Amino acid sequence: MIRIVVAEDEGLTREALVALIGLAEGMRVVASTGRGDEVLGLVERHDAGLAVLDVEMPGMDGIQVVEQLQCLRPGFPTLMLTSHARPGRLQRALKSGASGFLTKEVSAEKLWDVIRALHRGDRYVDPALAAAALAAGENPLTAREAEVLQHAGEGNQLSAVALALNVSEGTVRNHMSSAIRKLGARNRIVAFRRATEAGWI
Repeated sequence: MIRIVVAEDEGLTREALVALIGLAEGMRVVASTGRGDEVLGLVERHDAGLAVLDVEMPGMDGIQVVEQLQCLRPGFPTLMLTSHARPGRLQRALKSGASGFLTKEVSAEKLWDVIRALHRGDRYVDPALAAAALAAGENPLTAREAEVLQHAGEGNQLSAVALALNVSEGTVRNHMSSAIRKLGARNRIVAFRRATEAGWI
């Protein structure tokens, strides 16, 4: 029996996923949540063998959840589901240790097959998403540039970003300028939009 934790912030979608997985032979949802920061506790408490995660969730996004799960349980199988097929997001998920990546338009049979494959130790990426990720190329931003751009995109002033990251305003300014240049943007708002659309932040 594959014991599964489902994390999806949209209630109706979460309930549908739980019901759909419950129809499959040999798998059972042992817990579900709408918050990313609750997943690790649920995996431990319910001795889950796999997690199905939305990419975007409050508290902690799906990619951060995967990173923490890999620290806690190296090789723990995780399936990422997304409504927005952004190539950069797929690249980040795979680098973080995600085992599989599908769009939410997937059929029930495909979902079940992929869950079984990941539980066996295989990996799976939707072929259309994989092709788009290869065509998009690598994320040009460093981790720190992406972090600075994310904070700025949330409306934080440079001084607040510097304080949050424990660096000087000059360092924040340098990272911001570099990110803007790499993305060919006029300003940080355009840079944030481009990076978000590509899935790099």
